[in-house]
Parts: sequence; structure tokens; C-alpha cells
Amino acid sequence: MQGPLAGLKILDFSTLLPGPFATMLLADLGADVLHIEAPNKADVVKELLPQLDSGVSASYAYLHRGKNTRTLDLKTVEGLREVEDLLLEYDIVVEQFRPGVMAKFGLDYQTLSTRFPELIYCSITGYGQSGPLAEHAGHDINYLALSGVANSLRRAGERPVASSLQLADIAGGALHAVIGLLAAVIERGTTGKGQQVDISMLDAALSLHPLFGPMQLATNQTIEPEAEALNGGSFYDYYETKDGRYVGVGSLEPKFQQRLSEVLAITNWFELDDVMKKQRVAQAIYAHDFSEWQAMLRNEPELCITPVLTFLEATQQPHAQARGLVENMQLVSPLRFIKTSTEKSK
Repeated sequence: MQGPLAGLKILDFSTLLPGPFATMLLADLGADVLHIEAPNKADVVKELLPQLDSGVSASYAYLHRGKNTRTLDLKTVEGLREVEDLLLEYDIVVEQFRPGVMAKFGLDYQTLSTRFPELIYCSITGYGQSGPLAEHAGHDINYLALSGVANSLRRAGERPVASSLQLADIAGGALHAVIGLLAAVIERGTTGKGQQVDISMLDAALSLHPLFGPMQLATNQTIEPEAEALNGGSFYDYYETKDGRYVGVGSLEPKFQQRLSEVLAITNWFELDDVMKKQRVAQAIYAHDFSEWQAMLRNEPELCITPVLTFLEATQQPHAQARGLVENMQLVSPLRFIKTSTEKSK
């Protein structure tokens, strides 16, 4: 069955994570993605462990599913000629080089758009096509640091967390690239003309402060870790169980707080201040093992307490199984399209 993006033809020059994740999402939705690989430049993700029988890493296989791949040397006349031939068919480009690199090959947007005015050209970089940092190298940890996200991901008096989840690469780079690219496709349908989509992972990571960001801009005051209700300054937090695991407590609304106080046997809940609420919740959670909490929470739909799972536990939980989120040792697309039949029964 064709996906909703069938007919889009994308030439993908990206490596590592942001670009490949973006084009994977597009391929999942039916776009025709041709990934261009350099013959003498290894993609670090391709070399990660574990390696599959196909000769690539499990991560690389996931990121490049549903795509075709061709090896081209852009430093040769032959390679550049092949790219020009492909551009007669593929009218969307995704690239992830620092500004100026594609221009060295004559493959920058300014050059190509004169010959292909309908071309949509999505450039994913750390700092964008302009600005003082445009030429700087960087990785996820750098964009998180400069965007204020890293400072938000820490406890008071502690250093930021080095996470295995690349927030700036994915939420900043890949997802914004998909949104920008598809917006350009819609506009091209009206004007017939393409454009360059300038995706800066720093810019996009900075936009990931939709609640606390406007608060701080309005007051010109920094919100410190554990100073507000949603960043550890209230009972809305993670708590240790008796055996050293954790559960997350998110019972914000009054009706959920009422049920929380009942399950945890905390009397006079609404009369307690935030400090005392947090202490009482911590004591109650610590009274039981992780498995006991899992059993108790299984049939509590109005509580908003959940066990903190490992990745493998998350994929094996009944809900993930029922939703079919893993197939053949790979995560599947989380997007679901539900169509309602309008055909009348005869």
C-alpha cells in the first residue's frame, strides 16, 4: 500500500543521525528516498555495534530502512554528472554539511536552483546558514548546552545529564526538517517554485522551551532547576522504590491528586505544602519494591503514576506489544492513519 507521501522523490546526502532520521520518517510515509554515500568517508553510525549479517550496524539498518542507496564520489566529474542526472528525477535534496561544503561541488542551492527552480533543498546544520557560529562544528551535546536545554536537564547543584537520547539531533534537527520540508512541498504545489529550508539544530533546540522559555523572557529571570512545579520543585517528580528502581508521579490535576492521596494513604493531602507532599510521597513509594508498584499501578487509570522502564522493558510492555511498536527487532513507525469509510451500505 502506498503511503501518503508517495510521489515525493528525495536525494539524501546526510549522514550520522539528524538527516537520516528525517528521511527515514519520510520514507516510512511513502517517499522515494535515495541515499548517497561517499566511497571513502565512513559513517560512524554504520560502524556501531552490534553489527548485523548485512555488514552494517543495527542502528544504521534502522535509520536507512525503506531507502535505496548509491555510492557516489562528489569529488569526481563522474560522480557530479550522476548527481545532475538524478536531479532531473529527484526534486528534493536533504544535506547535512556545514555551510559552503556543497558549494565546493557546485551542488549548493543557489547554483542548483537556477537550473531546477522547483528544487526544495533542506539543509540541516548545527548553527544554520548564517550567524557567528555558522562555520563551527558541533554535536548534540553542544546544541543542548548552548540552547539552555542541558541546564534544564539537571538537578539543583548537579551537572547536566549526558543522555543516550539525542534531543537536539532528533527533536531539533530531524523533526523540524520534516516539518519545514513538507511545508515547502505544500507551497510549491501553489507557486510551482522550490526553496531552501535552513534548519539549525541550535535554533530548533532553543524553541523546545514552550513553557519556561516565555516565563523567563517575560521576567528576565532564570528559572533554576527544582524551582518550579514541573522541574522538580513539587511532588511532580521521580521517586525511588525499595529496591532501587524508580516511578514517575505526575498527578497534577485535583482529581488525580485525590486518588494519589488515597492510594498512598496520605491524609490531609490538600492541606500540606509542596515540601511536605514531596516527603510523604517519597516515603510511600519507598515502602514497596518496583514489581509491587507495577502490580498496583496496572489497574489505576486515574492515578498518573508510572514505572520508569528501561528501553527493552518499554518495548516489551503489553501496551507496546498491543500497538505493534516492534517488528523483526526494529521499532516501527509510530504514525497511525485511521480512515473512516464513507461508503454507504446498500
